[in-house]
Amino acid sequence: MDERLKAFERLLNIMDDLREKCPWDKKQTLASLRHLTIEETYELADAIIDNDLEELKGEIGDLMLHMVFYSKIASEMNAFDITDVLNGICDKLVHRHPHIYGDVVADDEEAVKANWEKLKLKEGKKSVLQGVPKSLPSLIKAARIQEKVKGIGFDWDNAEQVLAKVNEELAELKVEVENKTDRVEDEFGDVLFSMINYARFIGVNPETALEKTNKKFIARFQQMEILMSENHKKFEEMNLEQMDIYWERAKSIVG
Repeated sequence: MDERLKAFERLLNIMDDLREKCPWDKKQTLASLRHLTIEETYELADAIIDNDLEELKGEIGDLMLHMVFYSKIASEMNAFDITDVLNGICDKLVHRHPHIYGDVVADDEEAVKANWEKLKLKEGKKSVLQGVPKSLPSLIKAARIQEKVKGIGFDWDNAEQVLAKVNEELAELKVEVENKTDRVEDEFGDVLFSMINYARFIGVNPETALEKTNKKFIARFQQMEILMSENHKKFEEMNLEQMDIYWERAKSIVG
């Protein structure tokens, strides 16, 4: 037997044992696993950003366990089992890749994405945006929305146009802030949405970019705290100008 199949069969057998014999595993439901799966997904995302491949291997395993767990519970409910899940995704992949398994031509990535969205509409989707999860974090959701509509041709022509839109939205935000209107929040959202669009055009993943900045700020701030502690300084005893001296020193150390 293929080593991959043997490993997967081992996981399925262990899942059967746990569901039958482990008090914790026996109690779990689809709902109780949900928040754990979300947590595991973020841990996997952290491993990717940190480029920690050993950690990534473990997190992939954790998520695979969750998928098997959901399938096991569903089989006990006589809804579906792991075989149905795997055949379902295989059928979907074959259907949505007619340039591989059919006679459709797709010479580049953009053509593949366009075909993907058009096929989903033919499958009965009422909206191009129907597949965007409601519970996605807003930043990621905005990026997915923009990718989806791009797939059917609703998009800017170039990055310069998008940057002009960013500047237009910033100007509108400035007016609302200066006039202290109730539209400040709306205009701020428009600025963020246009910035995410610009990120897409210049080849930047906005979620990854922001998370890297978060990590950089945390590292610098914690280094700043170390430097202050070494000099027996406390935040409440310093003004912003004095803190900034330590901040610049921390930046030179952390980078």
